[in-house]
Amino acid sequence: MGTGTGTNSLKGKIPSTRRRFSLACLKPVLYHIASHSTHVRNKVAACAKHFVADGGTTHGIDENNTVSNEQDLLSIHMPPYYDSVIKGVSTVMASYSSLNGQRMHANGDLITGYLKGKLDFKGFVISDWEGIDRITSPPHSNYTYSVLASISAGIDMVMVPNNYIEFINDLTSLVKNKFIPMERIDDAVSRILRVKFTMGLFENPLADYSMVNEVGSQAHREIAREAVRKSLVLLKNGKTAVDPMLPLPKMSSKILVAGSHADNLGYQCGGWTIGWQGFSGNENTT
Repeated sequence: MGTGTGTNSLKGKIPSTRRRFSLACLKPVLYHIASHSTHVRNKVAACAKHFVADGGTTHGIDENNTVSNEQDLLSIHMPPYYDSVIKGVSTVMASYSSLNGQRMHANGDLITGYLKGKLDFKGFVISDWEGIDRITSPPHSNYTYSVLASISAGIDMVMVPNNYIEFINDLTSLVKNKFIPMERIDDAVSRILRVKFTMGLFENPLADYSMVNEVGSQAHREIAREAVRKSLVLLKNGKTAVDPMLPLPKMSSKILVAGSHADNLGYQCGGWTIGWQGFSGNENTT
């Protein structure tokens, strides 16, 4: 895409959702706070994701189906996107998950009808990593249909890490044979160019490396530590309120830290550390 992307993970209400490392919080009122920063400023094009209701999937299973009526959809899952659009968010990413049995990457009623139509979103909608492949089951079993369904639904930019030649050929054929109107392509291109013009990428297309040495600085690490301290949630403090476990006695001689994460810095760092799902081990953590 060529833009700097600040991600804002907007999830739902299920505490057991597997992708905890992409989770902003559980309460929609707090989502609003998180989404306030999602607008083009200081050369950052933010992305609100994953549209929509991926935090409400059955049993909290990642990429699963969310069963929701219209009232819950609009009152629980949609508010972060109202706020993000009002604040000028540049991009919105579709969810791997389904809503009432329909894959979100093929949900034209919500992507084009609601997000672009009713909310008047002017940025572009991007797929998730190989997101259109998952429209069919098994994934990629009818790729031409996946291209048709996703572009017709309103996906403007498609994340195709591997089979991009197949994607280009299928999309070109669908347009030439009038399955996808040229107006839909023009709309997608216009939206992408609008964001790039707003970002100033045609005047200054290259990244600014003047502050690269600040990345990972001690000041940044201190802020990261503060964020971790303030985001930890104590589920239970001792057996009863009158007999708390914390704070620990200062004279304690031994403290047992147990579990798979106890002596594993990779696990403790969580997702998006080195790789998407993180890693196991104590190497590469400094």
